[in-house]
Amino acid sequence: MGIRFYNARILTMQDNMEIIEGELWTEKERISYIGPKRKEIQQGFEREIDLKGNLILPGFKDAHTHSAMTFLRSYADDLPLWDWLSKQVFPMEAKLRGEDIYSFSKLAILEYLSSGITACFDMYFHPEEMARLAVDTGFRTVLVPGLNDFNFSLEEMRDCYQKYNAFHTLVSYQLGFHAEYTTSKALMEGLAKISEEFKAPVFTHNSETKGEVAGCLERYGMTPTALMDALGMLNYGGGGYHCVYLSDEDMDIFKKRGMTVVSNPGSNMKLASGVPRTAELLKRGIPMAIGTDGAASNNCLDMFREMFLVTGLAKLREEDASVVSAEEVLKMACVNGAHCMGLKDADCLSEGKLADLCVLDLHQPNMQPVNSIVKNIVYSGSKQNVELTMVNGKILYEKGKFFIGEDPEEIYVKANRRMQELKG
Repeated sequence: MGIRFYNARILTMQDNMEIIEGELWTEKERISYIGPKRKEIQQGFEREIDLKGNLILPGFKDAHTHSAMTFLRSYADDLPLWDWLSKQVFPMEAKLRGEDIYSFSKLAILEYLSSGITACFDMYFHPEEMARLAVDTGFRTVLVPGLNDFNFSLEEMRDCYQKYNAFHTLVSYQLGFHAEYTTSKALMEGLAKISEEFKAPVFTHNSETKGEVAGCLERYGMTPTALMDALGMLNYGGGGYHCVYLSDEDMDIFKKRGMTVVSNPGSNMKLASGVPRTAELLKRGIPMAIGTDGAASNNCLDMFREMFLVTGLAKLREEDASVVSAEEVLKMACVNGAHCMGLKDADCLSEGKLADLCVLDLHQPNMQPVNSIVKNIVYSGSKQNVELTMVNGKILYEKGKFFIGEDPEEIYVKANRRMQELKG
């Protein structure tokens, strides 16, 4: 049994931004048909949904986030990055228990779903809690460790890589570490060996601030990217989160190693970290994806706001309104994010691919007139347009209602109660 969407506009994103009119069917967790309306329907359906001309597209992929950091939303604002981390974030994080990761991340999943996000690339503590939550809620999650000198170990990471890549179809695991400035050279060398062992990519925060790059140059005489490459950490690719201050040589390494830059414009703007060289990265053919970062620094987990900021800030930086098109940005949010996260079966809509998708309501004033649906999504779209979000063939959000096994009001009460305890 599956679901039939009909009278739909469909943006498959297979090769281009062409929008077709017709139907999309699902069977279990996969897409079973995309195309024009059929006179005879042989497959039985659990539901048949008339979309009345609304748009189906691949779900957005949040390619960098810290889901449980919803507990610090609007708690430590208006501070420079290092003060924000060392004086506010780290002390509060030290108080967290495993069950807190589960409950605060559930709040994030509500927000992802209402933004049309069908998968997140989550870097945080207690991966067992996020893996359990993914299965319990039905939300696709790729885990990546924040390995550093203060918690977690190489042995734990190796064990997690093997465990969570065989845990559940909704859960996978990539290698990574927090950042060069929190991680010893010995740990990075150990991670390089594990990357070689599994022939796996590595992901990390990279060149987020001027101070980060200057500190690495002082310690090692190299940028963070050059250091990681010299240590053999990038032999199998991977990606960097933020990448605001990549040099030309760093970009050469990203290109050579097939790495992805994950831009986090909302967080970088709010923390005054800077604006990456997005136009130059795209010109060089370096793939880019988009992340929200955590709610502690960005405050909201909204892919529409991130898409607008990616292109808007790039245009402002270059003083050129023609750079970083809406089409390129939408590709970053859907296709490139999936590739970065290793979700090759969730990058576009086609028969046999995973049924990870969202439906946007075009019958809203911000989507009219329909001169260009793609440009409307990036330049005027918002969460109010998300009518439905499906993950693995199951509808988890529809018209303001969530289907993840718990009443949202109960989630809110628990989150507020626990936050008061943590602050007390």
